Amino acid sequence: MKNFTIPNIVLSKCIEHDNCRYDGSKINNDFIKNLKPHVNFVTVCPETSIGLSTPRDTLRLVSKNDTENFNLVFSKTGDDFTEKMHSFSHSFLKSISNSDIHGFILKSRSPSCGIKDVKIYKCHGKSPSLPKRGSGLFASKIYEYFPDVSIEDEGRLTNFNIREHFLTKIFTISDFKNVENSKTIKCLIDFQSKNKYLLMSHSPGYLKKMGKLTANTDSTDISNIIKDYKVYLNKALAIPSKPNRNINMLLHLFGYFSKHLSYSEKAFFLETLEKYNDKKIPFCVPLTIINSWVMRFENEYLHNQTIFEPFPNELIQTRDSGKII
Repeated sequence: MKNFTIPNIVLSKCIEHDNCRYDGSKINNDFIKNLKPHVNFVTVCPETSIGLSTPRDTLRLVSKNDTENFNLVFSKTGDDFTEKMHSFSHSFLKSISNSDIHGFILKSRSPSCGIKDVKIYKCHGKSPSLPKRGSGLFASKIYEYFPDVSIEDEGRLTNFNIREHFLTKIFTISDFKNVENSKTIKCLIDFQSKNKYLLMSHSPGYLKKMGKLTANTDSTDISNIIKDYKVYLNKALAIPSKPNRNINMLLHLFGYFSKHLSYSEKAFFLETLEKYNDKKIPFCVPLTIINSWVMRFENEYLHNQTIFEPFPNELIQTRDSGKII
């Protein structure tokens, strides 16, 4: 069984941890339950942290004079908590800015924590929401302190592709901390080697740039190489994998075995790729075929490739919301 470096994830406290929602409830979430043994959660409830009680009146974002600067107010009374929320957000995020935070999972559509699709109103009281949507006040500040960190909400993570992308990034970035701690070119080369095909599925271009960095060790300080490498790593992992890149990567893997396979085996695999390209089967099907050959032919190099297990298998869920949220 593969050993994973444990990521640190900031989580809205109302999700599986505390009854701190406006109505005094807690959100039950199977994905977060499954994630608990595999990550370190840093929980936060911005609304109770600024002194609001549980339960409490509902909050909303109000756009003054149709600008993009929103105020956080009680929906009924209009009591304004904008400055308190800004102050807490800066204070909290600054306090963890030097920590190894690998991701955020926040409450969807919350006026404090929603990362997108938060309703905006013209005023408090009885009024319909405006056509535009925005980000919660706390969530909007995260991008200032953690521009490269994965930020998702529990609603979007019901989508299979978004969930797998999020998990891949947080566990890969967490593992890179071992390279930063070691400060050795050997550890960097090992990281590049085992993640070659995972990174190829996200961005062949950035993979090539990272390869050049690992090869250029004579004239550059290793600390600067690692720092530059991490910039490219974040950019590569920010790009979701797509069928065309996955197929390109799978064909590279196929090349290791094609001369050892029968005509029917090769034909079956290529037909499987066509089905994947036509969205008739998921990515895991052709990847599993390749992995079976890795074991059959005892290819040690490919056996260590993270593409076959980028995050703990226990976190795989086949359920999908069927839509992008």
